[in-house]
Amino acid sequence: MTVSPLVWVLTLLAIVGLLLFDYFFHVRSAHVPTLREAAVWSALYVGIAVLFGLGTLIVGGGAMGSEYFAGYVTEKALSVDNLFVFLIIMTSFRVPRENQQKVLLVGIVVSLFARSAFIFVGSALLNTFSWVFYLFGLALLLTAGNMLRPETEESHSAQNLVVRLARRVFRTTDEYAGDRLTTVVDGRRMLTPMLLVMVAIGGTDLMFALDSIPAIFGLTQNVYVVFTATAFSLLGLRQLFFLLDGLLDRLIYLSFGLAAILAFIGAKLILHALHENNLPFVNGGDPVDVLEISTGFSLLVILVVLLLTIFASLFSTRGRTQTAMAHIRRDATAYLDPEYTDDPAERERIFQRLLRARDHITTLGPKAKQQVRNEADLMALCRQVANAHTTAHPTHEIHPNL
Repeated sequence: MTVSPLVWVLTLLAIVGLLLFDYFFHVRSAHVPTLREAAVWSALYVGIAVLFGLGTLIVGGGAMGSEYFAGYVTEKALSVDNLFVFLIIMTSFRVPRENQQKVLLVGIVVSLFARSAFIFVGSALLNTFSWVFYLFGLALLLTAGNMLRPETEESHSAQNLVVRLARRVFRTTDEYAGDRLTTVVDGRRMLTPMLLVMVAIGGTDLMFALDSIPAIFGLTQNVYVVFTATAFSLLGLRQLFFLLDGLLDRLIYLSFGLAAILAFIGAKLILHALHENNLPFVNGGDPVDVLEISTGFSLLVILVVLLLTIFASLFSTRGRTQTAMAHIRRDATAYLDPEYTDDPAERERIFQRLLRARDHITTLGPKAKQQVRNEADLMALCRQVANAHTTAHPTHEIHPNL
């Protein structure tokens, strides 16, 4: 189906309008979003994406609609996995909780521009050179293999090349100045960590785009579908971050599920490349008669794999234990950092979450205890937070084991 320029313009205006609405009505005034706020707006953005998909299904037909939903679900799942890295980056940079929304929104906008560029370049390459399907397929298979490696907080670093270069070339401060990108110290204009963390997230997302764009091209070559599925998967990602806060560490098998999905799409791309083959050293330059995987079947595989890995993660004792360890480390650091937040409710929330994480670890059986690393250090962090909480709230009763 050919999409008219008018439809493109209206779609772009709608996406820009949603981003502007998000900024002026939610992000411009720094605050910590409540769980209810995050849930309502996450559901709204998913609802908008689904309604758009239904419109695509009605106007564009079953094939186009299936391609959109397959692409949207895949990109959304990859975005959720990326949120874990964003969480680590913001923790490393000690981003105040009230300012995390702005960082995420800037990251989404940068991502949308970067992925749009990759989409149009990728489409031009695929239309000109059919052998590019082989490259995309091999790239996804390699990415799938890399995702099988265990990832923890220690396996990621916010200090990427761009950030290190910025720190070396420009004068930067160690402290934040609200949500400002620059500040004046001793009469000199300097960058704040706010700008550096935006650079870190933007640079990291460029790497994510190299995986996600070939993945969606493995499901559809319709540029309009690729663009809209990618854009709607990014919209609402900020709200989803705060909604899933506390569950991100628990999705321990999500990377395995995504690896399986990317490997499946990579194989699908290679089969399609064989079907369109014109390389002289493959079958004499003639197309190879191989089975092509339908988009409908691809959507079914993606949904089944995601549901299995998500439920396996949520009901896993290992997942709950890993989550508890991560919560103690991050929540203790945040609670003891006076610049983390000025919101008493947010400080109480992370304190109560730390208590629940501590209780989970202390009640583990002998076999499950083997999964806990540095238990003595974790409990020491808990006691340190307890002392700080008692000082701030002398009338509150603290659990005796803490």
